[in-house]
Amino acid sequence: MNESIQIITPLNLAIAFIPVLIVLVILYRWSLNVGNAVYSVIRMLVQLLLVGYVLTTIFQADSAWLVVLVMLVMVTAASWIALGTIKAKRMVLFRHAFWAITVGGGFTLVLVTQGVITLEPWFEPKYMIPLAGMIFANSMNSVSLAAERLNAEMERDVSYDKARTIAFQAAFIPVINSLFAVGLVALPGMMTGQILSGVSPVTAAHYQIVVMCMIFGSAGLSTAYFLILSKPIFLKE
Repeated sequence: MNESIQIITPLNLAIAFIPVLIVLVILYRWSLNVGNAVYSVIRMLVQLLLVGYVLTTIFQADSAWLVVLVMLVMVTAASWIALGTIKAKRMVLFRHAFWAITVGGGFTLVLVTQGVITLEPWFEPKYMIPLAGMIFANSMNSVSLAAERLNAEMERDVSYDKARTIAFQAAFIPVINSLFAVGLVALPGMMTGQILSGVSPVTAAHYQIVVMCMIFGSAGLSTAYFLILSKPIFLKE
């Protein structure tokens, strides 16, 4: 198979923003929050361009401490963003979200990188950082959904045990849907990227199976641990 990947020129990259501009026009014409959408698109563009240069530097440095520092920043940011759905309790729950994502996502990351892929060295940046990003991002999304639903149910005077069950089920809806859809509705990002870069579809499928397992595991472990850690906070109200 072809080992090269087509380079996207700045002009071709600009074409990808055509649907984005159309949606922004729709948001404006329908008097929706177009400002927030524009901000999110600009922020995405800046963040991804910056991270491209930052990762290039990190890969060249080949430093374990630098990789660990990057992952610490990832977990901290994920914990803060996850609680954006319940900003009133953000500060008091931040520590719980941080440890939930660190323990649930970290356990899964270590298992995958050291047991499944067996990285050499153990911190190999070009594998460790992207995998950590996927794991922590999915843990973040699940914790965010669980926190929002748990808070909503508790405000309705639902018992904690029932609210916890509802919250966990709600947090897992996107994860379960992704498992049902993979290979039928969509080829996930990692698998698509590998195929585009010339990797055998069978090998790409093996990697994607690992990715789906780590997403399922990290999301479930992080969410469950967050619900356990945050129980005293919600029962105290």
